[in-house]
Formats: sequence, structure tokens, C-alpha cells
Amino acid sequence: MESKKPSFASPSAKAPADKRASDGKRKKELNIEDFKKKLEECRKQKEEYLAGWQRARADFLNYKKKEMESIGELIKYASGGLILKILPILDNFEIVEKKISTNLKNDENIKGLLQIKTQLSGFLKNQGIEEIKCLGEKFDPNLHEVVEGVELKDKESGIVIEEIRKGYKIHGKVLRPTKVKISK
Repeated sequence: MESKKPSFASPSAKAPADKRASDGKRKKELNIEDFKKKLEECRKQKEEYLAGWQRARADFLNYKKKEMESIGELIKYASGGLILKILPILDNFEIVEKKISTNLKNDENIKGLLQIKTQLSGFLKNQGIEEIKCLGEKFDPNLHEVVEGVELKDKESGIVIEEIRKGYKIHGKVLRPTKVKISK
């Protein structure tokens, strides 16, 4: 007969093994929960980074557009210095034209000189230069420079009565104000 060997493994000895198994399950569950939390944090962080990148890109594109407009404006008005040097030549043509007697205006040489004035005016017009009209208009300190005020009873005060030197605009901005006499 066989004798039964005493078993040293009691039912209570199985409990720690079950406990270890259930602890492992809990660790897996905790690890899954931790993983889900970390995943959610990563998603939030990704959204923040994406939004930040999109804002930075939009800011850069706006900056680039603004700089291109600025460069365009600079190019548009870059010729202003040269044109300011040309305007006295045109002024001299204007003075000469006013002082030429009517019988000399039919002379071919004089017509040729006046044609040069016309060409110069056309060139300036093509460059975006336009005369500032002023005679009979109300004085505007943005467009006009007063040389003298003349008392006139039949004119309203502040009306331009004489143009001393023509003024010009370049693409709508004042390049040189008109020198004028106004009524007081």
C-alpha cells in the first residue's frame, strides 16, 4: 500500500499565487489606463503643436505679404528723387513758354523747344507724376505752400489766386507742393 505523502502545499499556499496573478492583471489594467492617459496627453500636445505651427505659418505668410507690398511701394516711389531733380527743368520750360511772344511761337525752333517740354511732361505722366491743380480752389496745406496772401474784397478768404510754382504728385502722394498766392 502506498502511503500518502503528506502534502506540504496547503490550500492557503495557493492563495499567494492567485494574488500574484490578480496583481499582474491589475498592473496590466493600470498600465493600459496609464497608456490611455499618456496617449490622450500626446494627442493634446500634438493639437497644441499643430495649432502653434499653423499660427506661426500664417504669421510668416502675412509677414511675407506685407514685406512684398512694402518693397512694391518702395520701388513705386524710388524714382521720386530723380524726378525732383528733373522738375526744375520742366519749370524752366514753363517760364520760357510764358515769356515767348505770340509771333515767336510760330517759329520752328521755338516749336521744337516746346515739343521737348511736351515730351518731358509725357514722360513724367508715364512715371505716375501728375500736376496738382490749384487755381480757384480752397487752400489745402497738404497740397499747397503759401508764398503770399493778397487782400481781395471780391474773393473769399483762403482761395488760391495765383500759382507761383507747379506742384506734383507721384502715384497720388505729394512729391512737391504747389507754391501759391491766396486771397485774404
